[in-house]
Parts: sequence; structure tokens; C-alpha cells
Amino acid sequence: MKLLISLLILMINRFFNAVFLDQATTFLKSLDKKVAAKIMANIRKSQARLDPALFKKLNSDIWEFRTHYEGNQYRMLAFWDKTDNLNTLVIATHGFLKKQSKVPDSEIMRAQNLKNGYFLDKKSNL
Repeated sequence: MKLLISLLILMINRFFNAVFLDQATTFLKSLDKKVAAKIMANIRKSQARLDPALFKKLNSDIWEFRTHYEGNQYRMLAFWDKTDNLNTLVIATHGFLKKQSKVPDSEIMRAQNLKNGYFLDKKSNL
């Protein structure tokens, strides 16, 4: 019973539900299990508390999940889908190992293109 109550509280306290596009899933599967687990733990933390150390806005459309693990900076780019009034989603597009101080424009553009494709697909499936 305590577990069920804890799960309900967790679901109530979420700001959003995370969804992973194929490229994001492929990225997570390519990582060492400990790294992937750390990334997923940080995503779960950001669902309960919007913390810019874990989930930061890059521009008007694209956000990044941020994970620092064993000296490496891992990023998963994402966008918001608020088209359903009852279920706010954050869609993770893809991930990469960050090697410079700024997120490369090419990665942001890639996320933007995946976002555009997501909403086109969603619109055509209505």
C-alpha cells in the first residue's frame, strides 16, 4: 500500500512526462549502463523539480537534460508538447557527449528538425 501511495504522489508531483524518440533511445542504449542510469535518474529528478542544473532552456523551443558523470558532460535535447491539456510531455530527441562549453548549433538544429517532424506526424495522425 505504501508503494502505491508513493507512486501516486510521484505522479501527482510531476511537472511533465518524458517521452523518448528513437534517436534518444538509441543514444541511451549505446551508453554504459551506469551512465544511462544516471541520465534517467536526473530526468526523473527534473520531472519533480525544475532545476536548471538538470534541465535547462537553450532557446525558445529546445531544452537540454544535463548529466555530469565521471568527468563527462552528457546532454539529451528535448522540447515540450503541451497539446494535451491533461498530459504535458517533454520529448527527448537525441543525446550526445558534450565536448565544448556551448551546445553546438548543429545539435540544436537537429533537435528542432526532430521537433518539427514530431508535430507533423502528430497532426497527420489526428
